[in-house]
Order: sequence, then structure tokens, then C-alpha cells
Amino acid sequence: MYLKDFLREENVFVGLTASSKSQLIRLLAEKVGEKTSVPASLLSKALFEREALGSTGIGSGIAIPHAVVKDLETSICIIARLSKPIDFQAVDDIPVDIVVLLLTPAGAQSDALNVLSCVARRFRDDDLVGVLRAARTQGEFFALLLG
Repeated sequence: MYLKDFLREENVFVGLTASSKSQLIRLLAEKVGEKTSVPASLLSKALFEREALGSTGIGSGIAIPHAVVKDLETSICIIARLSKPIDFQAVDDIPVDIVVLLLTPAGAQSDALNVLSCVARRFRDDDLVGVLRAARTQGEFFALLLG
């Protein structure tokens, strides 16, 4: 599985602004809600429940919030680079500026694991993460990410 298999350019955001982890999760849930038939409040609830188990801030300024949402029809991925890093209670305490949101339908846990694995592999590349942080536009960020 490759990132290009489940990420679309219109789901990439560069320069997104949020002042806190909770505000960011709500904002991303709203963006997903606009693209699906699932209310943003349900999406936020699923994400907050997952975060209550432990932060999805994986370190190096990257977070991968994810959740299973029973009313979702298909998996959706949104990637955002924030205009200013925020505290995400990451494992290394480094503020987060790149967020990969992944929501999957109930019953698709194996798909979710494949997608999470793909994302984690891609963002382990420090050189790639460096150029992503320097990307100026959505198109540039998307092209570099899939490159």
C-alpha cells in the first residue's frame, strides 16, 4: 500500500492554524465532516476517545491521530502542516507541526493498520520531513509527499 492509494491533494492543508490539540482535532473533524456524511461531532468524539488512550504524537513534530468511526463508509486521510507548532503531548514533548489524520470505518481495522504503517514509514524519512516543512503550497507539499 502506498500513500497515493488513499490520499488526495484536496485533503492536504499547508499553513493550517490551531492554538491547541483539541482545537486542531475539532478543525480536522470539521474538514472530514464536509467531505463525508458523518457529523464532525461524531468524528471529534472518536478522535478524542482515541487520544484519551494515549497521545498519537509520535515524535519529531509529527502526530498521527486516528480512529475507527462506525458510520464512515470509506477510509479518509487528511494531512496538515500547521503554521505554528502546538503542544500535542507527544512522546518526545516536541510541539507538533505535521499532522496526519486517519479515520477508518468499523470492520476495516486491517486497512487501518496498513495505512498507519505506510504513513509511519513515509514520515520516518527525516530528509522528506525537512522538505515538507519547507514546502510553500499545497501542491508542492503533496508532490513531495508522494514523490
